[in-house]
Amino acid sequence: MNRDLTLDDLVMAGVALAAGLLLAFLLRMLLRWLGRHATRTRWSGDDVIVDALRTLVPWGAVVGGAAAAAAVLPLTRTVGHNVNQALTVLLIFVVTITSARLIAGLVHTLTQSRSGVAGSATIFVNITRVVVLAIGFLVVLQTLGIPIAPLVTALGVGGLAVALALQDTLANLFAGIHILASKTVQPGDYIRLSSGEEGYVTDINWRQTTIRELSNNLVIIPNGQLAGTNMTNFNRPEEQLTLLVQVGVAYDSDLEHVERVTEEVVAEVMAEIEGAVPDHEPAVRFHTFGDSRIGMTVILGVGEFSDQYRIRHEFIKRLHKRYQAEGIRIPSPRRTVMFQQQGAPGIPHQRDGLTAEVTELAP
Repeated sequence: MNRDLTLDDLVMAGVALAAGLLLAFLLRMLLRWLGRHATRTRWSGDDVIVDALRTLVPWGAVVGGAAAAAAVLPLTRTVGHNVNQALTVLLIFVVTITSARLIAGLVHTLTQSRSGVAGSATIFVNITRVVVLAIGFLVVLQTLGIPIAPLVTALGVGGLAVALALQDTLANLFAGIHILASKTVQPGDYIRLSSGEEGYVTDINWRQTTIRELSNNLVIIPNGQLAGTNMTNFNRPEEQLTLLVQVGVAYDSDLEHVERVTEEVVAEVMAEIEGAVPDHEPAVRFHTFGDSRIGMTVILGVGEFSDQYRIRHEFIKRLHKRYQAEGIRIPSPRRTVMFQQQGAPGIPHQRDGLTAEVTELAP
């Protein structure tokens, strides 16, 4: 425009800018009200969406008010172009940050809902955030008139050199992606490695997997090592598992009575102890004629790996008490030792062929 700036222009620009700020304030209050209602729903994804919009929408109103204010002012073509370009870059920047937060939050919610734990697989969250920010950066460069083709080519050539220098890091990255994609291990699973480490998987990020032991210590394992080792996952294909407890009774026991009493104790433990499987069918299987007892295996149902210690503890206590009340004897192993003392020459009162029998507890 070639006309001079007037007071009316300033008033109109001020009104447009004030309207944008007021609209931003009202929208932020509306989104805060929606956020309180979103926390009451079951799905946590609406919380992520409202939180992301709480940043985008007010800034969009402010940028819109500033653009309207610039439109009513008699700016030169160059100044107007620069102002519009600056506002566009600001809006793209806000949209990029909001999109990265929104998509990363939704990925976090998805991984959390599938694993069923508080922890999440941050490898997908971080990769998603980096990809969105990179796309937004390229869009900003394109808006500013900077050609991105040479930059992409340079990044491709430089990426090859970086890949050669970071072979171990990239190996851990792709190993982590493979572990999560194949669903062999997910956050929340209880695993045991062939090297002896065991615990709950709390997180799988771009480089390493974190395992929390039952002692509440953390074990950090590189993803490449985890992918290449033998591993037992106690949560797959299902979380419930069976617990085998070995018991022995005396040979003079009535096995029908023993089986019935043991099954009653199993049913009692399954119904009353937290972490047990209430609908588990009691199972007692005799299997061995031992040196001093008849051996049997009692099969218990456990809802989750760490519950087995509490269930085993309660079962042994209750079974021992019930056996005592029913007169069922659990014999201790015994060993009979025979030794013979020969007469020594030159000792006239030594008796030859002295034999004694001693019964002692076996170690």
